[in-house]
Amino acid sequence: MTVPAGDEGRHEHDGDPLWNESWYFDFATPDGSVGGYVRLGLYPNQRTAWYWAYLVGDGRPLVALRDHEVPMPRGRGLEVRAEGLWAELVCETALEHWSVGLEAFGVALDDPATAYHDERGDRVALGLDLEWEAAAPAQPSAGLPRYEQACSVAGHVLVGRERIEIDGWGERDHSWGRRDWWTMPWCWTAGRLADGTAFHAFRPLLDVPYASGFVVDPGGHVRDVESFSVDTELGREDLPSAATMDLDGLQLAVTPTHHAPVLLESPEGKVSRFPRALCRFEGHETGWGWTEWNQPPLSV
Repeated sequence: MTVPAGDEGRHEHDGDPLWNESWYFDFATPDGSVGGYVRLGLYPNQRTAWYWAYLVGDGRPLVALRDHEVPMPRGRGLEVRAEGLWAELVCETALEHWSVGLEAFGVALDDPATAYHDERGDRVALGLDLEWEAAAPAQPSAGLPRYEQACSVAGHVLVGRERIEIDGWGERDHSWGRRDWWTMPWCWTAGRLADGTAFHAFRPLLDVPYASGFVVDPGGHVRDVESFSVDTELGREDLPSAATMDLDGLQLAVTPTHHAPVLLESPEGKVSRFPRALCRFEGHETGWGWTEWNQPPLSV
């Protein structure tokens, strides 16, 4: 199966209040010293957009930007503006090249768990000028309206007066349809090992026989992941402290090194915790990437 180039753009929505269309972009440097991610989520039936941008790294606080009251982008583009926020996602070449721009203010959090509470921290300028270029073909997810792509990532990040050059790796994904953060727990992961092996996997953390993903070997050959098992240890504030994963034979020991969690509140007031973390992966080689665990109210 291949991803149609037209799927890179926005899709028509139905009347479900939780219908969502989102674009994720994450990155990590080859040594895991700096990483980050961006998510733009459109909720047309709620007439709002969510914008997230998070930056983590060795010896630095979490820089968090979370705005769930961003006006929907005008037209068919992906440019959003709000108080203290300008951001744009641009598809430069379908299925090959995206650029991400950001000029905004976030907060610096010495304790990442603060993101679950009052999110109080020092206000800091945050800017992104980054490019995601395909490192493998975009891969559709089995039975779901979404796809994922392993990428190289280059450009720079601005934090206050600091400029951080990025030349690393990451993942991007695009999905559309009903997204209920407050009912189903799940685990999603993506990364790259030192020998060039790239991988991604997703599964609900329920007793259902579903998993999707891929492994790209150093020669560029792609194989589907049809089974994905994960065993997670939780620490303070239910932030994951360690995990083991098996992606159809690719076995990984996972250590979250920097947390960048998000608190999610539904229109009805239900609250879900969404720990996302830059992780070190130990398999046949060492690598880096991102893992997320959705923790709805009944699972925490």
